[in-house]
Amino acid sequence: MNFIEALMHYEFLQKALTTSIMVGIICGVIGCFIVLRGMALMGDAISHAVLPGVAVSYFLGINFFFGAVFTGVLTAIGIGYISQNSRIKNDSSIGIMFTAAFALGIILITLLKSSTDLYHILFGNVLAVRSSDMIMTLIIGVIVLACVYFFYKELLVTSFDPTMAQAYGLPNKLIHYFLMTLLTMVTVASLQTVGIILVVAMLITPASTAYLLTNRLYTMIFLSAGFGSLSAVLGLYVSFKANLASGATIVLAATALFLIAFIFSPKHGVLWKIIRSRLKRASYL
Repeated sequence: MNFIEALMHYEFLQKALTTSIMVGIICGVIGCFIVLRGMALMGDAISHAVLPGVAVSYFLGINFFFGAVFTGVLTAIGIGYISQNSRIKNDSSIGIMFTAAFALGIILITLLKSSTDLYHILFGNVLAVRSSDMIMTLIIGVIVLACVYFFYKELLVTSFDPTMAQAYGLPNKLIHYFLMTLLTMVTVASLQTVGIILVVAMLITPASTAYLLTNRLYTMIFLSAGFGSLSAVLGLYVSFKANLASGATIVLAATALFLIAFIFSPKHGVLWKIIRSRLKRASYL
């Protein structure tokens, strides 16, 4: 049975594809601001920091969204507080906080003996997406995209020139933690598809691919969302055909698109740089 035929017959595959595309879009959009601000490590930190909240949520029998968002935002605040009130630099405080949160999450998993349920949170299991997961992803996606739309100018200015943003009276710290909250929400939405371990790739790789192709932020956002959703479709197709882990194949599809842009991008591609270099050298001869 081919992929299209299976998609028509199996509801679980329809849910998997729909959820994966939604995750690809919102990861691509938020990833643009993470890449432009040089906060890839922060994205990694937040994705790992939600684990204790997820573990406690499972134990209490509540939706893991609430616990994950709480621990994610708390970790972001902790990172900022340490770097601003000590000699420890930002990258070091990120390393301290996210490893501590991740280690705490692993210990909680062990104590609560819920590794069977939480295994899919670590590595993703998009083929087991429930209707409630899909609806939650849709709600988070709508909230995140609406926030980016309404606060686009503030995010734009603070991403490119924080000093000018401060001169205009924009609250840089508040906008930073607002973005961290959105990042945490996107991470939670991605847990079922690519898992905690691989979510940072979906945040960074499509946005980096788009960054190689344009110098305009709004174009970058649309390209990144497109690459994220395309990665989801290609990855799920390969996962279905080759019987491979869906989260990993989605990430590898995103990486393949990045490599294509890295080599063939008209302005920043390695191939065109070599060609221009050789043509320039030949013109001097």
